[in-house]
Amino acid sequence: MFDKSDFGKSDSGKGDAVRGVTRRAALGRGAGIAAMGATSALATAVSGPPAAAATGAAASPGNASGRTADELPGTVAGVRIPTSELARSTARFVRSVSSGTLFNHVMRTYLFGALLLDRQGVRYDRELAFVAAALHDLGLVEAYRTPTERFEVDGADAAQRFLRAQRMPAERVAVVWDAIALHTNAGIATRKRPEIAMISVGSGLDFTGNELRRIPSDALEEILAVFPREGFKQDALDNILSLCRTKPMSVLTHPFAEVGRRHIPEFPVPTVEDLLFAAPFEE
Repeated sequence: MFDKSDFGKSDSGKGDAVRGVTRRAALGRGAGIAAMGATSALATAVSGPPAAAATGAAASPGNASGRTADELPGTVAGVRIPTSELARSTARFVRSVSSGTLFNHVMRTYLFGALLLDRQGVRYDRELAFVAAALHDLGLVEAYRTPTERFEVDGADAAQRFLRAQRMPAERVAVVWDAIALHTNAGIATRKRPEIAMISVGSGLDFTGNELRRIPSDALEEILAVFPREGFKQDALDNILSLCRTKPMSVLTHPFAEVGRRHIPEFPVPTVEDLLFAAPFEE
């Protein structure tokens, strides 16, 4: 069930410097734990009151024909794409800083998430959901990576800066921040408001195929035709390994650490077990 409570502004702290750190050094510094949930999306955890799908700056029905490269269709698979100035500016910005593969992923995230919620009759703010989905992987873009933060926090912070420059109200920016920061933690995100939950559900579906059976075959075919995958699996793996190599301690207790351990010899990031038994208690 979504938590309908108000959202406060989220701030992230600064982590320890990590380049070149060894596992022994990390344990010696007592590196902190930030618990992560599973990356798979749990669409069945999404619930809400029966209702027509959301309001917000919704687009007029349309199709992809006659569009320029920077335009988006009015609808894809029956899902309306917002046409507000903010939605258009966000899409242009994300397209300009992302690879084509990453841009298509964030668009599919919105479409998959919207389809799942629309079919359940969940009310949500369509513009807010679109903006959050479009911006949710900025932390994978090299220009927005910090040396220490998790990629989700880097992305949330970059989105916050962009949206503040667009003069989006602070309370709406806070929802986008939470949606991005929580999107890999479905166990928490799906208990939040719909605009937060659907980013986790939509991105998880595109990443793992979880709940794909809930997407009608004709809708899936249309989504993949408009926003093709274009080697998304390998691209995602390359991004994960890049994070593991360039700022390994940012994946401490993160699911991505398992990828690092599999592919990178002498990967320096301690496991949860390592951290537990390195705790400075006598027993």
